Amino acid sequence: MSNETINEESTPVNEEVETQDEVVEELSEVEQLRAENAELKDKYARVHADFDNIKKRLEREKYQALEYANEKFAKDLIPVADSLLMAIQATKSDIDTQELLNKLIEGMELTMKQLTTTLEKHGVTAVSHDEEFDPNIHNAVQRVDSDAHESGQIVQTFQTGYRYKDRPLRDAMVVVAN
Repeated sequence: MSNETINEESTPVNEEVETQDEVVEELSEVEQLRAENAELKDKYARVHADFDNIKKRLEREKYQALEYANEKFAKDLIPVADSLLMAIQATKSDIDTQELLNKLIEGMELTMKQLTTTLEKHGVTAVSHDEEFDPNIHNAVQRVDSDAHESGQIVQTFQTGYRYKDRPLRDAMVVVAN
C-alpha cells in the first residue's frame, strides 16, 4: 500500500510541475510577442516619420520648381533686353540722323529675330498668316469683300497670334474675306 500511495501522490506533483513549466513557457512566449509588438510599433513609427519627411520635402521641391520654372526662359530673354538697351543708348550718340535711323532699324530687326528665336526655343510660336481661318486661333475682327481671296480666307492680320506648343496664348486679330 505504501508503494501505491507514493505513486498516487507523486502524480499530482508532476502535473503541477509540468503546468508551471507550461505557464512559464507561455509567459516567455507572451513576453516575446510583446517585445516583437513593441519592435513593430517602433518600426511603424519610424517609417511613418520617414514618409512624412519625404512628403514634406517633395512638397517643398514642388513649390520651388513652380517658383523657378521660368528661370531658364528669363535667362534666355536677358540678351534681348541687352540689345534693346544698346538701341536706347545708341540714340544718345552724336551721329547723323539718317545713319542713326538705319542702325536702329537694323538693330530692331536683329533684336526681333533674337526674341523670336528665344520664344521658339521655349515652345512659343507665332500663328502663321498663311493658315486657313480657324476660330480657335483667329479672332475675325472684320469681314471684307475681296476678289483676290476666297470666302473665309484671311485677308489681313492686325495683330499676330501666338501659341505655346499646341495651346493658343493669344488669338490673331484678322480680317476675313466674305
